[in-house]
Amino acid sequence: MIGSGPNGLAAALTLARAGVAVTVLEAQDEIGGGTRTVQPFGEGILVDHCAAFHPMALQSPALAGLEAYGLRWAWPEIDAAHPLDDGPAALLHRSVAQTAAGLGADGRRWKMLFGGPSRRYPELAGDILGPVVHVPRHPLLMGRFGAPTLLPATLLARLFRTERARALFLGTTAHAMRPLTEVVSSAIGMGILTAGHHDGWPVVVGGTQALTDAMAAALTDLGGKIETGVPVTSLSQLPHADAVLLNLAPQAALALYGDKLPAGTRRAYRRYRYGPGAFKVDLAVQGGVPWRDPEVGRAGTVHLGGGSAEIIAGEKAVAAGRMPERPFVLLGQQYVADPTRSRDDVHPVYAYAHVPAGYDGAASDTTEAVISQIERFAPGLRERITGVHVTSPAQFAAGNANYIGGDILTGAKSPGALLLGPRPGRNPYRTGARGVYLCSAAAPPGPGAHGMAGYRAAQLALRDLGVGRP
Repeated sequence: MIGSGPNGLAAALTLARAGVAVTVLEAQDEIGGGTRTVQPFGEGILVDHCAAFHPMALQSPALAGLEAYGLRWAWPEIDAAHPLDDGPAALLHRSVAQTAAGLGADGRRWKMLFGGPSRRYPELAGDILGPVVHVPRHPLLMGRFGAPTLLPATLLARLFRTERARALFLGTTAHAMRPLTEVVSSAIGMGILTAGHHDGWPVVVGGTQALTDAMAAALTDLGGKIETGVPVTSLSQLPHADAVLLNLAPQAALALYGDKLPAGTRRAYRRYRYGPGAFKVDLAVQGGVPWRDPEVGRAGTVHLGGGSAEIIAGEKAVAAGRMPERPFVLLGQQYVADPTRSRDDVHPVYAYAHVPAGYDGAASDTTEAVISQIERFAPGLRERITGVHVTSPAQFAAGNANYIGGDILTGAKSPGALLLGPRPGRNPYRTGARGVYLCSAAAPPGPGAHGMAGYRAAQLALRDLGVGRP
């Protein structure tokens, strides 16, 4: 196994649970990839490095049983909020009915779109957390859920008549970091909202690092080994193995295996496209963020993008390589669910802006743009800031080879990538080289701490090895 991010650890754990001997090789000195927690403001203030909110993790079989290794979840009172310049914020609750009640005339439409699928999400999860193109276990249910996901998010948003409902939907859909006018751009937002209405948007108690630690402890309990500080740049570094799983971006897989991959795979991996970057600004804030609408202070996640037109224009600009004056900012207040992340009355505020791929604009200017976007909805924020820590796209890429150009999603979630994966026309986890599998967030179902790409790739490897068959 190469790479110890959530998919790498999930794959290793799946193999180990089946009785297979596993060794994980990690290039960095710490395991976890995007599922780590840091303390840039000193002891006791915990900041998630990348993965922070986990609406799709609770139904993941890759994470089953980790409570025995200390994994604990916590939920905010309000899952997400989308403040607007005028009027109260749109609020996303775990309950469909409670969310709908706050959306006025659009409440009935919100219930129509999310009520049925969210009630039956456990049945849907097996299909959603895998390749898009497959034979579904529940065809009618999947068809009911899947039809709207094929639409451009801008078109599906027309279902709603109010700006609050449109902004709430598009703000969540913007997690995909794609133009919202593309076909299938509704898919990631629909998946997050459906899962969240069933399981909420929990955080990991003690920081997302606790999820990594639980997975590593479970793996070592089963005899698995983890070696850090081992960048794999040549196949000669790999011990003999019946299966090699790559928690790598396609570009890195191609660089490592080269001509050992079939020509079709080489072409597909060369053509694989990476998406916009993330510019992260973590803040230590005395007393928390002074939101104009106090309800936003109860939300674990806050989408800062203004109205629907601003969100659409901003995501379009970023995809085209232009930095918007007001970038879309995804902000986390994990401490409202998990007070252990704060020190006294100083709270960590996690925020990142969507920026063009490889963006190298002045860090001071971009930091100012992020803080300004927060203060737009929280006047007086600056007076409360006691610390600032920045992670630029280049720093993301330097710390994680999968984050090319600062793309923390490991690839542009374009219509083709969403529907067909990194190797169109073939099983997305197979590389075409015997016993070699791709299990990174470039493979379905994509990014997140759920570990499902690793789990799916490991299941395929076990079938190929004949493990677990009578």
